[in-house]
Parts: sequence; C-alpha cells; structure tokens
Amino acid sequence: MSSDDRTYEVVRNHEEQYSIWLADRDVPAGWDTTGFQGDKDACLEHIAQVWTDLRPLSLRNRLRSEQGEGV
Repeated sequence: MSSDDRTYEVVRNHEEQYSIWLADRDVPAGWDTTGFQGDKDACLEHIAQVWTDLRPLSLRNRLRSEQGEGV
C-alpha cells in the first residue's frame, strides 16, 4: 500500500455539494475552490465538518419555499 502525499483542495458546486480535487489540476467546470487545501484526510475531515446538510441547494430552497406557502 502506497501513501498518498499529494495535496488536495476542497471544491463545491452550485448545489453546495462538496468534493476533493488534486490541487495541481484545473478544477472541472461547474466546481469552485473553497480555499481549503491539505492532504486527503484533512480535506475529507473539513468536508465532514462543513457539509452538514447533504441535500442539494435546489431541494433545500424548494422545501423552504413550500413551507413558506403554507404560512
């Protein structure tokens, strides 16, 4: 088993879904960097701390809108 000493960065898409990407590669279309970089484990731990609602943003917004309509 080889160790992974590469640097990753945390990326997020328009639906506020998170992933990691190798820091030395161009970020794919539709994803933006969040400013957090580190080894793979550090990036995954950061995502676990900040991504507390796994529902896509569009779903969260729709649910909020539906709840507001009933008030």
